[in-house]
Amino acid sequence: MSGPSITFREVGLELAGTRILHDVDFAVEAGSVHCIIGPNGGGKTSLIRCLLGQMPHTGTISIEWRGGATTIGYVPQLLDFDRTLPVTVEDFMALVCERRRPAFVGLSRKRRAEAAEALARVGLRGKRRTKLGSLSGGERQRVLFAQALLPAPALLVLDEPMTSMDEVGEALFLDVIRELAADGVTIVWVAHDLAQVRATADAVTCISRTVLFSGPPDAVLGDGRAEVLFTAAGRTA
Repeated sequence: MSGPSITFREVGLELAGTRILHDVDFAVEAGSVHCIIGPNGGGKTSLIRCLLGQMPHTGTISIEWRGGATTIGYVPQLLDFDRTLPVTVEDFMALVCERRRPAFVGLSRKRRAEAAEALARVGLRGKRRTKLGSLSGGERQRVLFAQALLPAPALLVLDEPMTSMDEVGEALFLDVIRELAADGVTIVWVAHDLAQVRATADAVTCISRTVLFSGPPDAVLGDGRAEVLFTAAGRTA
């Protein structure tokens, strides 16, 4: 696997007359774990949606694919759905993973094996027939992570994926992220736990409507700027 490099140039976003982002400039190296941090309301999720082509923006976001692989995996903050629906984990995987087969037919034999492997990878072995609505919030996040692994992504985009997750789930998540990074997958990860960022990221960019700082974790997080920024944001929220 060879993940892409990504370049953000003068990226801006305005919605209903409100400027959400402006002059966002930074680069993500191919095959790196690049964490995006910043205070709540600073535009991190909006930037991710621009990257995924879900929101109009000014400036340019260039993705330079390598090796022919162009698959993007995406894990949002949460899964918004009606919990009373009689949808099992396997039903959900069929909805998002099957491309040429009607979801109501279920997973093909090949896809079922792949889905089982992905679920086992995130610690949900044996949960495929469990109703999605009966899972805990952290378990649903793990299901979202499993579906993002099918097919194998060259670029994995994570928007605070560990919301509602317990320590076991977080540890599994971090293990899989490290495995993917070792395989050359490019990972763009909106994160809030600075200890996890320091331990896992190759580079960090702090966003609060624009880029406040960007660089290797040791260089940009060593002086406490991020902690001060988050503490101030919490006091004014």
